[in-house]
This record gives sequence, structure tokens and C-alpha cells, in this order.
Amino acid sequence: MKRLLYLTLSLWICYLAPGQAQFMKAKEIFSRADSLRGELTPLRTCYDIQYYHLDVKVDIDNKFISGSNLFQFRAVDDFTKLQFDLFDNLSVDKVEYKGKALPFSRAFNAVFIEFPSTIEKGKVDSFTVYYSGNPIQATRAPWDGGFDWKKDSNGKPFVATACQGLGASVWWPNKDHQSDEVDSMLISVSVPKDLINVSNGRLVGVENSSDGYKTYHWKVINPINNYNIALNIGDYIHFSEVYTGEKGNLDVGYYILRENNQKEKIDHLKKNVRETLQAFEHWFGPYPFYEDGYKIVETAHLGMEHQSAIAYGNKYQNGYLGRDGSNTGWGNKWDFIVVHESGHEWFGNNITSTDLADMWIHESFTNYAEALFIDYFYGKEASQAYVHGNRPGIRNDKPLQGPYHVNKEGSGDMYIKGGVLHNMIRTIVDDDEKWRNILRGLNKTFYHSQVDYQDIVTYISTEAGFDFTSVYEQYVKKTGIPTLEIAFDRSGQPLGRWISEVEAFNMPVHIGTKGNKKQLVKLTNSFKPINVPGLTRENVEIDTYNYYIGILMQ
Repeated sequence: MKRLLYLTLSLWICYLAPGQAQFMKAKEIFSRADSLRGELTPLRTCYDIQYYHLDVKVDIDNKFISGSNLFQFRAVDDFTKLQFDLFDNLSVDKVEYKGKALPFSRAFNAVFIEFPSTIEKGKVDSFTVYYSGNPIQATRAPWDGGFDWKKDSNGKPFVATACQGLGASVWWPNKDHQSDEVDSMLISVSVPKDLINVSNGRLVGVENSSDGYKTYHWKVINPINNYNIALNIGDYIHFSEVYTGEKGNLDVGYYILRENNQKEKIDHLKKNVRETLQAFEHWFGPYPFYEDGYKIVETAHLGMEHQSAIAYGNKYQNGYLGRDGSNTGWGNKWDFIVVHESGHEWFGNNITSTDLADMWIHESFTNYAEALFIDYFYGKEASQAYVHGNRPGIRNDKPLQGPYHVNKEGSGDMYIKGGVLHNMIRTIVDDDEKWRNILRGLNKTFYHSQVDYQDIVTYISTEAGFDFTSVYEQYVKKTGIPTLEIAFDRSGQPLGRWISEVEAFNMPVHIGTKGNKKQLVKLTNSFKPINVPGLTRENVEIDTYNYYIGILMQ
């Protein structure tokens, strides 16, 4: 993969092409089903979910599930009707309220129930949904959602759920919108007695039944988003340790297949977990879910950021299945899945986007977290090399931000381009302690909260002391990248300006002469003098290593 090089006229082509492609692309069409899934209508905003008790039995032989979910809520407004969500291939067997069945109707994957009288604002009430069916089978988990029905090398069932993006309602009934995280939850899962189920939070009880099943009860006491709720069923062994972190002792658990009970594999996980927690608590602040603990759970799929129960399938090796996407060597010094998915505990699980359109918040910061892990153990130059080495993976195909209210994320560039963006903003801030305090401040200010694009941009701009509005607009809401145009007037005075898709684009950039330290120069979309002593056309040097920009020399 070749590195990006932007020179003269070719720059104009690079700059114009994304905009032209966007102009020629047909407008994306969304359906009523998309709106029902992604929009916050009064039928959803009328109630605030406070507690779930999900109780489900998994019939592995028939790939069938059955059970119930208790919804406990507080009325935000007076209402008689509300919406919850469950994929239409699953049956709603009954909705029960105060011991009686409630009438309900369905439209696509939305379910509407009507109460016999008005639920008054402020009232805390509850209803229970009974359901059953064969859930969607994931064909390429975790990238497509549903149940991942697999077997281990001994032929024993090895089952997991993964449903980010598609939605948790693919396998259990809930209010399926990221804006409303349940405050706490009990997850009860019945599985064949020779297997173990591992879910989020802490194990609070195990019950044996006469039908050959065993029920595992897991309690989550921190807010959690729906797609993080997970089942992991297998022939697991369990071991644990205590990590002494910023908030005291953190219980760390490991659930791995019996076949992988080998010292070198266990040592690999422990080392990577310990180093990850150490680095991320330094950069982001305390692990956000001490009360629920932290654990690694082995899965057949590659991995997911399931809160307090990180899904792990990287086969006990460094890199991404042994590969370093940056081609620098730095990515092969640590286990990608442990580091990346654990990073989501801060960005994605602690700080959650209100709408799936802003999933770039989760992935851009967590991609950048990989670089900060490297920074912590190997230094800043190694970190920057890793970020720069990842650049060939950027496609600039569409904006990082998706459309609101239709449950649609933006470009996959939210990972690498998003990480490049935050490395660039750190370079502009030009004060590593301030930058660290900004990252820690984000996790403290928005602790266990849902945020949107504006929340992030405003916070970083305020704390950095520079308005990054136009920078985020260009890199998150637009497809292309800005071009720095440098010209010299008749007296030899260097001038600079930005060519950007954003009106009034404003971004400082490091410019200097070859071999000398670069200085931060503030430039806009109008030509301004570049007051760098001794700067000429021949010796100008721009930090394109850390700034993802085009260059046009006149």
C-alpha cells in the first residue's frame, strides 16, 4: 500500500474528486422501518427505561430461544401507548401488565402496546414481554449481527451474540435506541448443564433445574447500552486476579475455553490486560465500571466491546490476528483485540453516542487509543509512526458521520481517519499534558452519558482554547481533506491559506524550514502572511507526517 503524497496539480484532483463523487452519488433512500428503528418519536421519549430483567433459555440444538424481559420505566410524559423493539422474525407471545395481557401491534421490527389507562408523568411502572423464536444467525460475526452458533475443537457448543449496529432487538425485546441506557439489569440465561454462560456484570447466582439446564444470573449495576448485553456459552474455565487501579481494587476475570488452558496463553492475556488497564487509566482516567468488574470472554468471533465482558477471539497472539495494519512493527507488540475492545470501555460504553450516526465518536477515539497505548509504553514517536502508517487504509468515500434518525453509521473511515484526526488535534494543541487532561476530562464530564457531535466538539474546543468547529466539520462531516496552498508575493513574502469544503475553515499548522523546528502558524481560507524566518520556496517544510492534508505550492 502506497503512502499518501500530495503534490501540485495532483492535489487539486485529490481534493476535487471526493466532492465530485459525492455529487454524482445517488441519494441514499431510507424506509419507514429505518425511521421506526432510528427515530426518537414520542412513543419512545415518553418513557425512561430504568431496569430490565432479561430471562432467556437457549435451546442450542434447535437454535431456538424463549423467555421474557421485564421493563421497569419512569414516565417522562403522560401517555397511553409506547414502542419497544423486537425483530419481526421473533414472536411476541404476550405482553403482561399488572397480571393481564395488553393488546399490541407490530410494524416491521417495532412493537406498540396500549395501556388501559394513562400512565402519568413521573410514575414508575413496569410490564413484561414474553417472546420466542429462532434468532437471526450471524454469518460473519461480529460484522453482521445475531447469534454465532459454533463448536469448539472438542465438538462442544460455542455460542455468542454480537449485534452492534443491527441492534439488540435482533435477539431480545428492549427499547432499542442508544439514547436511553438502562440504569441496571439482571441477565438470567439458561443453558445445558455441562456448559457455562457468561454475561455482563457480576455472577450473583447459579440455579440447577430438573430439565438438564442450568441458569446463570448476572447483575449489572452500571448503566449499559443495549448492544453491549451479551450471551457467551461454552465449555469455559474461569480464573481471576485483582488489578490495583486509580479507584482501588478492580476484579479482573478470564473465561477461556477448556482446550486453551495453557500457561503461555493465560500469561499472554494477563500481560495484555494489565498493560491495557495501566495505559488507559493514565490517558483516560479510572476504568468506568469498577462496580461490575472487568473480564475477558473467549469467543469464536474476533471480538466486541461488550461492557465488563470483552469478547475475545484473537487467538492469543499480538497484532490483529498476527498482523500489523500500520506496517511499522509497532502494531505487533500487543494484542489488538484486548487493547482496542477494552478502549471502548471509555469511548463507546462510558461515553456513548446518542444516535448511531455519531458512532465515529466511539471508533475514532478508540482507534486513537491504540496509538496512546503505544505512546505509554514505547514513546510518542512510535505512536505517531503507528498513526501515520495506518493512513493507506483511509478511503475518503463518505463522511465519518452518518445520517441522523435512521440507525445508520457513517464511513468505515471513522476508525483510521478518526484516529489520524485526533493525533492531528493533539499536534495542534501542542501540549501533551493539556491533551491528556482533555481526554480524561471527556470521560469525567460525560461519565456514563450519551453525547452527540456538538458535545464533543464544544468540549474539546473549550478546554483546548481553540475553536475546532471547522476542523471537525471538514474531517467528520465532509468527505475530502483540506489543501494548504502556499504562495510567495513579489517581495518573496510567503503567504498561506486553506482550500476546504468548509466555509471559513480555520486550522493552525506546523511550518518551518528544513532542518529547523517548525512553528505553529494560524491560517484560514484567506491568504495570510507566514511569518517563519528565512522561509523560501526551496526550504519550506510542512508537518504532513502528523497533519492529514494536501499541499499546493504556487
